[in-house]
Amino acid sequence: MDDVKCIVAIVERGRAERIVDKAKKAGAKGATILYGRGTGETEAKRFLNIHIESSKEIIIILASKQVYKPIFTAIVEAGELKKPGTGIVFTLDVEELVGLRHRKEFED
Repeated sequence: MDDVKCIVAIVERGRAERIVDKAKKAGAKGATILYGRGTGETEAKRFLNIHIESSKEIIIILASKQVYKPIFTAIVEAGELKKPGTGIVFTLDVEELVGLRHRKEFED
């Protein structure tokens, strides 16, 4: 399973669908979108007396190491993640994987 990457992006609520569409055009077979709430904004709200939306969408995509880079790049561009405060994206190596519908692609 050394050849699988997990791409995780955390973005502002309402932006995940567009980002996933771009990731699919770049080669992603699918994605999972979860909803979450950041904790760092609570501190900023208390100290700076400003309102910051803390609802987040978490995008999870599995891809082989051979094809993950264009997907990663598409997420960065679609989410404008190089701009401050727009979100983050990172990758993790997948060590064990069971139940992936497209697993043949990862096993070959």
